[in-house]
Amino acid sequence: MPDAPTFREGLTVVARGIRDEPRTFALAVVGSAVFGASLAGSGWVLGQVTDRYLVPAFRAGEVEAGQAWAAAGAMALVGTLTAIGVIVRRGYATVTQYRLQARYRRSVSRQYLRLPLAWHHRHPTGQLLSNANADVEAAFAIFAPLPFSFGVVVMLFVAGFSMFTADPVLASVAFVVLPLLVVANGFYQRAMAPRVAHAQQLRADVSDVAHESFEGALVVKTLGRETEETERFAARAHELRRANVSVGRARAAFEPVIEALPTLGTLVVLAVGTLRVSSGAIEAGTVVQVAYQLTLLAFPVRAIGWVLAELPRAAVGWRRVGSVLDATGRMQHGSAALPAAPEGRELVVRGLDHDVVDPDGSVQRLLHGIDMDVPAGSTVAVVGSTGSGKSTLTSLLVRLVDPVSGRVSLDGTDVRDVAPGGLSASVAYVPQTTFVFDDTVRGNITLGLEDGPLAVGDDEVWAALRAARAESFVAALPAGLDTRVGERGASLSGGQRQRLAIARALVRRPSVLVLDDATSAVDPTVEREILDGLRDTAGVTVVVVAYRRSTIALADQVVHVEHGRVVDRGTHEELMSRDETYRHLVEAYARDAAEREKLAAGGKG
Repeated sequence: MPDAPTFREGLTVVARGIRDEPRTFALAVVGSAVFGASLAGSGWVLGQVTDRYLVPAFRAGEVEAGQAWAAAGAMALVGTLTAIGVIVRRGYATVTQYRLQARYRRSVSRQYLRLPLAWHHRHPTGQLLSNANADVEAAFAIFAPLPFSFGVVVMLFVAGFSMFTADPVLASVAFVVLPLLVVANGFYQRAMAPRVAHAQQLRADVSDVAHESFEGALVVKTLGRETEETERFAARAHELRRANVSVGRARAAFEPVIEALPTLGTLVVLAVGTLRVSSGAIEAGTVVQVAYQLTLLAFPVRAIGWVLAELPRAAVGWRRVGSVLDATGRMQHGSAALPAAPEGRELVVRGLDHDVVDPDGSVQRLLHGIDMDVPAGSTVAVVGSTGSGKSTLTSLLVRLVDPVSGRVSLDGTDVRDVAPGGLSASVAYVPQTTFVFDDTVRGNITLGLEDGPLAVGDDEVWAALRAARAESFVAALPAGLDTRVGERGASLSGGQRQRLAIARALVRRPSVLVLDDATSAVDPTVEREILDGLRDTAGVTVVVVAYRRSTIALADQVVHVEHGRVVDRGTHEELMSRDETYRHLVEAYARDAAEREKLAAGGKG
């Protein structure tokens, strides 16, 4: 038996699954009961056939055709019922298992989408993939053998009643084997439970390491870390191998014993039965019946053992799945609707504080009392050194995370009070790390706007591409809008991916556009054209994290951020004249950009 807490947790998972899929599970149990009763009844039929037809035939030296057909018909009927039971049991048990796995994979995926980014930052992606796949599978794999175990309980009672009815003495001899089987199974499950739980945890660890290595493939290769990463993965893989070998050794030690006990019991039954037949106490068919049904009784014990073996896996799997489903911190929404904004929206930030929890549990404040006003239809550049809090600020503006204190409002409405979907319909965000799906250019831009009332056509897609200065390179692609760009846009350059991301934001016709260093890979001339076009576009308020002097100069206002605080604000010229730190920062960026352009020109030469 598994330990008591694990056993109870496993039963809780079973109860949850039966509650979620009662109809298909009930049909699987009915099929299993038919199978168990038919298989146990086949022993009684076999005993009757032996006494009524086979023994008389041996004595007479001939078999009557009618008797042969009757015996064959009886066996065929039992075989047919058994086959029907097997088909119904396996079919509906499989349906139950995979429906539950699909249901909870969807639940986990929906929870991932509901939980805020702050929660995701604390959980490795590989672990989350394992939760949604291997852990869900482990939690509900028990529903494959579970209906079978119900059926074999029926078999146990039918066979036991039949054996004692046929001959109590032989039945008593046969049933001596059952306690030994139960004890052996108990030791088996105690040995298996911790080994299975450990192996399940290691599967998640291996997935985590593999995902991290694949995600960082560019870093791994450019730094020549292939050997180290291979060794890191191999170390975890070897741990998993050792855990699986330990599971296999436990099986190898106990399963032969469990297999041998019914066989030894059958031999004892045959020996005792032969003596009782010789003394005339019973007929030969009774010995055949009891011996056959004893071999069947090993099935119930083994089947219950299979279920007990799956309980630790189900408990561990559900523990990990449940930790996701029970996770708190999901964002709360109000019911406010944002009015139409033909001139763009006013963005106001007041007293914004934000913390981040480090892996060691310590709290670090990233933003301190940020105040910022962005008039409707204007362009504001956020400038600061690396680590000053610019990206954190942009993530708060679009409500990827909520601040510790303070508020962000659009046209006077706190973004936390906006109804679900209202913010994403008005505010578009292009992060500094561009993600492109393995889809066509059109699919990457329309993304969610393919159908329904908000569907956009090709004319609107091309208009967005023109605004993002991506029209020319998309038109030159082999299939234009229908060109597949590969995983993460592998067939495109960094600047092309950024322009597609900008077009994806613009096609949604946002009233507020937030660009977090979203043009860093774009040629400076193209960047100026993009931002100049956005600045002249009516109905769009633009907040851009910028580095290049030419980009900053296009903004109506510049907000200088350092160490999580707003240290100055004004036009570019005003800050250049009075803010020495700002001036040095912009000049440093300008020198760096000039050097990179010089190196690029040299490389081309």
